[in-house]
Amino acid sequence: GVSYPELTPRLFSFNSPHGACHACGGLGSEANADWLAEDPARLVSVRPCKQCNGRRLRRESLHVKIGGKSIAEVTSMPVKESLQFLTGLHFSRQEEEIAHKIVKEITGRLDFMTQVGLDYLTLDRPSATLSGGEAQRIRLATQIGSSLMGVLYILDEPSIGLHQRDNARLLAILQQLRDLGNSVLVVEHDRETILQADHVIDMGPGAGVNGGEVVAQGMPQEITRSERSLTGHYLSGRMEIPIPANRRKGSGKFLVLRGVRQNNLKGITVEFPIGAMTCVTGVSGSGKSSLVVDTLCRAVAKRLNRSSKGGAGLFEEIIGWENFERVIIIDQGPIGRTPRSNPATYTGLFSHVRELFAQLPEARVRGYKPGRFSFNLKGGRCEACEGDGVIRIEMHFLPDVFVTCEVCGGQRYNRETLEVLYKGRSIADVLDLTVIQALEVLGNIPFVREKLETLRDVGLGYLHLGQAAPTLSGGEAQRIKLARELGKRTTGRSLYILDEPTTGLHFDDIRKLLDVLNRLMDAGNTVVIIEHNMDVIRSADYVVDLGPEGGDGGGEIVAYGTPEKVSLVPRSYTGQYLKGVLGSRAL
Repeated sequence: GVSYPELTPRLFSFNSPHGACHACGGLGSEANADWLAEDPARLVSVRPCKQCNGRRLRRESLHVKIGGKSIAEVTSMPVKESLQFLTGLHFSRQEEEIAHKIVKEITGRLDFMTQVGLDYLTLDRPSATLSGGEAQRIRLATQIGSSLMGVLYILDEPSIGLHQRDNARLLAILQQLRDLGNSVLVVEHDRETILQADHVIDMGPGAGVNGGEVVAQGMPQEITRSERSLTGHYLSGRMEIPIPANRRKGSGKFLVLRGVRQNNLKGITVEFPIGAMTCVTGVSGSGKSSLVVDTLCRAVAKRLNRSSKGGAGLFEEIIGWENFERVIIIDQGPIGRTPRSNPATYTGLFSHVRELFAQLPEARVRGYKPGRFSFNLKGGRCEACEGDGVIRIEMHFLPDVFVTCEVCGGQRYNRETLEVLYKGRSIADVLDLTVIQALEVLGNIPFVREKLETLRDVGLGYLHLGQAAPTLSGGEAQRIKLARELGKRTTGRSLYILDEPTTGLHFDDIRKLLDVLNRLMDAGNTVVIIEHNMDVIRSADYVVDLGPEGGDGGGEIVAYGTPEKVSLVPRSYTGQYLKGVLGSRAL
């Protein structure tokens, strides 16, 4: 027979040796914890543990059931279903005495998760697979449940990844925290959030070295009246992101995915017009990333690269992929993880600058080649810091500290290299120029001017050429990637995929982003965007709206076509909000 240990909470914890599966140590997979910690993306490719079948608990723990379900079965349900299961449980009088307070506590916490729009998440979802917006809202749900008073809450763009339908719910929660006697400080670009605030502080007037001032502050109505505030201009309607006069029809060809069944997608068939901009929309968890990133992008890349590695999502057939030469994901990930990477090196601009310095009379006399002006190579760089400009000091149990190199003073080069001057500036001085300043100094060199103008056009005129990659925001990194693509010679046969590119962007930055995307499409390329921002959706040529809900309630095509056509579909939440922003165009 089987003997069971005393039933205690630790028997149901996979973090405890008393409850964890002996074979996998509670991981639920055949991989070790260190291997997963190095790269959370590996979670999608690991094999489940053969003994516990991915449930993470020992056999005895899984034999204990309530309402016919084990703890692993309950936690594998979405929040919405877990809530229904727990509220539908029936107990005897004695069991009710024990279970009442516990069930009330659990359902209360599940209610909070529903309030922040996360009812589609399963309770056993690995935290490494959560988006930044989802993780932030889980923390927010925890705080609502604590019912604390006199607390200062600071939230950095809580509307990230939220559909407009869920945004109103989020604002109600923030107001609830305020009404409890707390202070709520929100960094945000969302129009509705700004207009619902009690007090707004608008920073500017520009970005980078052109910002850092308080341009306007007060009630939202005061901000809209401010002539100096760019935010106020957009909120009042004095400035706006224009709706295209005509929608692109594309080349007449389509990229077609048939029978997509990845995650919650229900065997849908989707058409993406080639040579046009398609927005994939829908509430959180409706299947947008599963369709575009997991399936479309990987399926096209696999065929173009003729690779058997890197499996795409589940689908039956893909048609039209041969119309493309390459597929590029332009995300908000960093352009590099070390100070050696910067806008000048990433865009290829720095190669031309080094060649320019190598052609100067002083450099030729000394026999300097372009490699002399690289901070990555021995010869011209400062050897004390190896061209980093900073020295890293390991702090063991604390984050590492970087201090400016005392030998080169942060300039990265040795004294001899810095003696070669162009228009009175050394190579280090040129790297310290902003894009706008560099256009004045280097504008007479065609290759350099072209790349600098592209960086300026994407709204990055304030960036320093040598600004270290780790100090760039996600939005800045994404626009540098776009600038690099614009600088390439294109055949018009590229597929660009962007996942929520407006994250962290101001209204004016979104206008510049759309200008750049339009330039890519004018060259004949195809753009597919996952987005919630209404300014971007209404500017698209074609919209594919997934839903109607998140999780198991989603995975269907609710509406498709031009934004005007989608706005006429009553079942589409996106359509309902599009009708408001399209105005007379929606009729």
